[in-house]
Amino acid sequence: MNFELSENQKMFRDMVRDFAKQEIAPIAHQMDEEGTMPDELITKMAANGFFGLSFPEQYGGLGVDTITYGLVIEELAKVSAGVCVMLTVHNSVGSYPLAMYGSEEAKEKYLPRMASGEIAAFCITEPGAGSDAANLTATATQDGDEYVLNGSKIFVTNGSRASFYVVMARTPGTTGHKDIHAFIIERGTSGLSVAKKEDKMGLRASDTVSIDLEDVRIPANNLLGNEGDGFKIAMSALDGGRIGIAFQSLGIGYACLAESVKYSKVREQFGKPLAKQPVIGGMIADMGCELDSARLLALQAAWLKDEGKPFTKQAAMAKVMASEAAGRAADRAVQIHGGYGYCKEFAVERYYRDVRVTRIYEGTSEIQRMVISRQVMNEY
Repeated sequence: MNFELSENQKMFRDMVRDFAKQEIAPIAHQMDEEGTMPDELITKMAANGFFGLSFPEQYGGLGVDTITYGLVIEELAKVSAGVCVMLTVHNSVGSYPLAMYGSEEAKEKYLPRMASGEIAAFCITEPGAGSDAANLTATATQDGDEYVLNGSKIFVTNGSRASFYVVMARTPGTTGHKDIHAFIIERGTSGLSVAKKEDKMGLRASDTVSIDLEDVRIPANNLLGNEGDGFKIAMSALDGGRIGIAFQSLGIGYACLAESVKYSKVREQFGKPLAKQPVIGGMIADMGCELDSARLLALQAAWLKDEGKPFTKQAAMAKVMASEAAGRAADRAVQIHGGYGYCKEFAVERYYRDVRVTRIYEGTSEIQRMVISRQVMNEY
């Protein structure tokens, strides 16, 4: 069993680490405060190929393996989880359905544009359909060589910036998951509009909006896969997306660990640095143990995906363990910083807010445990 990264993986990691420190870290606090992301930063990331990380090379992407992709996401999350989630959604659930299930015509039309920096979004959640995704009510009616879509989607990451939307909708009058279909819709299509922008607790640099669909007409060729494949497409996309969220969680968690170590070495109480107080050392040890353990799960899930082997269970495990370990790391980091940890002047306050949603989106921890239990019961 070889745990050593390849030279190419190390090169990507180090390149992104340098970029993040130079271009993102100096404005991370400002982006959080203002709830936005500068267009110049997006342009720089596009120039470095960040939007085409997981895209096939034949469509203008870099075609990196999943482990490399995870390393990139982890490094970005260490400085700005908001920037990180924009890229991980784009490179996973925003583009995977098209790359895997789109017609060749649709791939050639859209994937090169996505890889060059035109952002993608994923639209499945509705006011009445969150964890119960099969309960969605948005409709798609075939009319000749077109589909007509109606409905609303909420919690759409990248929604206000996106050029492309992967949308799940069902045949009118049906229930359950068998009559759900997946479509790719281009921004500017008549009837598609961006509605409410959410004022979020964390990940404030990333936009999260509602999308309204009112008699949106799209070519039948924009159907991904076959009719009725929508739920399967969404679930397979989320499997891969959960690996990205695991690495995002780890990035936040390791940033909390680094800040805690740094602070504990300079802050003195009872005549000596916090780092020499056994109780603080124990907290830092727990952070290191839990994060490193979760990281092994994330790497295993990424490796299985790259090998073409089943990875649903491992992706769910990695997301649960990484998001919860990172949440505990953020809590301990604030505790170690004391009153300062509760102030926006210190980065751990932002990390504490940013990490909370990792236990919610792309499948809550409760849903992940349902997925894991089914897999384990089938194995035994």
